[in-house]
Amino acid sequence: MPTPGAPDPDLVFLLQQASHALETEMAVKLAELGITPRWYCVLTKAMPGDRTQSQIAELSALDKTTMVVTVDELEKAGLAERKPSATDRRARIVAVTEKGARIVADAHRIVTGIYEDVLASAPGGTREPFVTALTGLVGDRLSTPPHTERPIRRHARRAT
Repeated sequence: MPTPGAPDPDLVFLLQQASHALETEMAVKLAELGITPRWYCVLTKAMPGDRTQSQIAELSALDKTTMVVTVDELEKAGLAERKPSATDRRARIVAVTEKGARIVADAHRIVTGIYEDVLASAPGGTREPFVTALTGLVGDRLSTPPHTERPIRRHARRAT
């Protein structure tokens, strides 16, 4: 039931609720493989190879500290390793190990299945327009938050 005077629909609530439910389902399913959605995201972004920690952090929307901790965890689990960059001696490339590549393939099947199931539950004929509209919003109007003196902290990273 809408609150009098409040915007209807409450986009923040709707998007956060959908994001939370989806992230939770992914976390539960990926935990069966021994990984987190953040690990999956970082490994997926590292798969093409020759990407530095900084590049992967940017692609994954992770801050530098979180990225370092995540790669430390991935190395400890034997899923990735840091290698010196061939072009910048200060930079480190994140390389996915064979074990990491197998996990990514398994995780990709899980994530794809979740996405398919979620989108299949969209009311008849709304799947494609919904994905198109959401992609358009994230690629344009909602692509970058405005600058603030004290940035709003993001919730735990969404996988892909």
